[in-house]
Amino acid sequence: MEELDPKQTSRAEAFELWMQAPMPMVTLFKTLDVTQAVRLSRRRGIKLNLLLCWCVGRAASRVEEFYTLPAGDKLIRYDRLAVDMVTALQGGGISTCDVPFSEDMEQFRRDYLALTARVRETGEPYDLSGTHMVIGTSALPWTEIDGAVNVYAGFYNNPFLIWGKYRKKFLRALLPVSFQFHHSQMDGGHAARFLENLQEEMRNL
Repeated sequence: MEELDPKQTSRAEAFELWMQAPMPMVTLFKTLDVTQAVRLSRRRGIKLNLLLCWCVGRAASRVEEFYTLPAGDKLIRYDRLAVDMVTALQGGGISTCDVPFSEDMEQFRRDYLALTARVRETGEPYDLSGTHMVIGTSALPWTEIDGAVNVYAGFYNNPFLIWGKYRKKFLRALLPVSFQFHHSQMDGGHAARFLENLQEEMRNL
């Protein structure tokens, strides 16, 4: 982790424009074809949410802007990514679990299963924000949603994705996704490229 002077980076103008804005977050909506992920989940007995989160990490790792996060008057540069998921607890309620992203899907799967089980059992969040740039996710797989907007105040600056239940259309499985990001971190073009990467990862599973 390294603190950067925003004025010495390509985000200098965006940082000056958006860091003090009262509503600095932007949300894009996209419907993804997740047919291959659904088939792989059923065929191999892998949780669908696990596959989606791994694809999020893969897609983000190909966009340089995901490795920096605006915080105060600095940009924090990270070398590693993690994918966070909201986790239901055994006794009710929710907590959060950061899973370190690995290009090795099997390693990510082991970490995902072990860490989410730990959070469910202990009720304590597993936080990697001090060492990893964390991408937030929240899944509502029991209900269809068209989109969602998260906290817009700027005190949680991490990029964040929300999705619900996928929809069946003919022989395809379609999943509307909301992607929220801080405008100081990236522009709409970077966010759109990430979503295109995400669709590509889904198709190439």
